[in-house]
Amino acid sequence: MAGRFLNLFKPIARFLPEIKTPERKVGFNEKLFWTAIVLVVYLVMTEVSLYGVESGPMGELAALRIIFASSRGSLMELGIGPIVTAGIILQLLVGSDMIEADMSRPEDRGLFTTASKVFSIVLTGVQASAYIIGGMYGSIPGTAAIIVFLQLLAAGMIVLLLDELVQKGWGFGSGISLFIMGGVAQQIFWQCFSPGTGLFVGSLSTALANNELTSWIFGRGAYPSLIGFIATIATFLVIIYLEGVRVELPLSYAGYRGFRSRYPIKLLYVSNLPVIFASALFANVYFFSQIFWNMYNQNNTNFWLNLLGRFEWITPAGGGEQSLQPIGGLVYYVLSPRSLTGVMEDPLKAFAYLGILVAFCVVFSLTWLEVGGLDASTVAGQLVGAGMQIPGYRRSGRAVESVLKRYIPVVTILGGIVVGLVAGVSDFFGVFGSGMGILLSVGIIYQYYEILMREKAAEMYPAFRKIFGG
Repeated sequence: MAGRFLNLFKPIARFLPEIKTPERKVGFNEKLFWTAIVLVVYLVMTEVSLYGVESGPMGELAALRIIFASSRGSLMELGIGPIVTAGIILQLLVGSDMIEADMSRPEDRGLFTTASKVFSIVLTGVQASAYIIGGMYGSIPGTAAIIVFLQLLAAGMIVLLLDELVQKGWGFGSGISLFIMGGVAQQIFWQCFSPGTGLFVGSLSTALANNELTSWIFGRGAYPSLIGFIATIATFLVIIYLEGVRVELPLSYAGYRGFRSRYPIKLLYVSNLPVIFASALFANVYFFSQIFWNMYNQNNTNFWLNLLGRFEWITPAGGGEQSLQPIGGLVYYVLSPRSLTGVMEDPLKAFAYLGILVAFCVVFSLTWLEVGGLDASTVAGQLVGAGMQIPGYRRSGRAVESVLKRYIPVVTILGGIVVGLVAGVSDFFGVFGSGMGILLSVGIIYQYYEILMREKAAEMYPAFRKIFGG
């Protein structure tokens, strides 16, 4: 039975907009159609500017915006940030038993979904208000501020419904994954072929005109570089390889002699979740430090707020519009240099950022190990409950757990270090779409490949649907 907290959302459920679960079997081609429609709507929203707000460059938050499918000054300003944040908070509360919920019960799952939607809407309103009040768009008159707030709130609701449309069975996978993959792919494409700043068009033309071919090769601040393009390909290949690294424990089925199986323990055991958590934390540090600076510390004279972040309006070397950039405090060290030039200019910042990123990836890996039910004790109980055992050991939870404890904690820590290093070091070479974005995209593409192959097999051979659990 649902706990008291989730029961509070029962009266609210009837008033929330909802996508109905299909009452019939949705075919492969129809799912493909709706998935494509959702992706197109998202891409259109990234190009539609907010009324009353001027679009601008992504700035220092560029890499983090890519991960949250956000686009500066557009309807996707907030991206999937509120949805992801709400989901993380509730998952942590349920996983740590602070909220009572049995996710095997349909009623509890429904209330959990309702609570997630409510939290997402509330966080969308909070973030939209903070953007306006904190001066993220400069000074906006009262009426215009209300219009901007309503646009962001409506866009947040649309994103929520698009995600629900895919997850309810009308499409493949989840809208969140689709938006992240679409955002990263869009960013990589524009960094390669944009007429203004793309590597093979705008950036190269500018470098040749100004006799700055070396800058084009190694990077010029926000401009993409040839080294970054090569690093992007190399990062994709490295991550694909890491996805396949695993230890396979032999298993036997107690009910049938001779039946053998294997339990894979991947190097990236908790997947890319540590990167998502770390990026969410870094984005919030930047977000709130800029708001506090705008409201209380524009002269950088408050000691305590300076510890969080110091900012300064900086004019680009070649002229152009001023941009607000961090020059000190914690926020300065949670943003990647994003180029070899930046690393060489301030190596202390680069190594501090890498150390902080790796440390938080390890911490979040260990946290999710317990909260997400991936620890040795839980996995051992699941295997024994399914009638499996490790050959040569007694069929008991303790025996299986003792073997799993040799591997799971080690690969969890090692996996956290690896994803932190890959995301951080690849950013130093200026990879397109950011190291974190590529990490997430490879995992999502792999998941979609499995989903599409499974759905296609089930479509061609309906008997397989029972095996796949469909």
